[in-house]
Amino acid sequence: MKAHEAWAAPIVFLLAFGESLAFFSLLLPATAILLAFSGLIGASGLPFWPIWAAAALGAILGDWVSYWVGYRYKREIGNVWPLSRNPGLLIRGEAFFRRWGTASVFFGRFFGPLRCVMPLVAGIMAMPSLPFQVANVLSALVWATGILAPGILGGRMLTG
Repeated sequence: MKAHEAWAAPIVFLLAFGESLAFFSLLLPATAILLAFSGLIGASGLPFWPIWAAAALGAILGDWVSYWVGYRYKREIGNVWPLSRNPGLLIRGEAFFRRWGTASVFFGRFFGPLRCVMPLVAGIMAMPSLPFQVANVLSALVWATGILAPGILGGRMLTG
């Protein structure tokens, strides 16, 4: 891994971006891959902060793009696969958003199926950009820590 350390941050960025991007997150098992990858990173002794920043930036950008898609296409997005096959996802996301508002964007990142729809729903519901971005950035920072730290610490403990 050390020989290819320059690839660690870009790979983590792309995985986090895909995990946060509407539609792709339904198809990409990035959480499991990131957890496994973080163990390899920890075992190789790569620095934590650049990889953490890559994960956070990927997650922020993925949600930002998803928000824009929802804002731009509104409810029409529900006609696009894979949402067209799972109309309940948007319905549950809207109910969650109506109940929790801005907090739904923050907490949605940590709950599997909601992760892919909350930014879309926030855009569809025309949530103002600033509160969305605050919730997006804060949740991405917490998520990046939670997804990477256990594997990195575990990997470092195993290799001594």
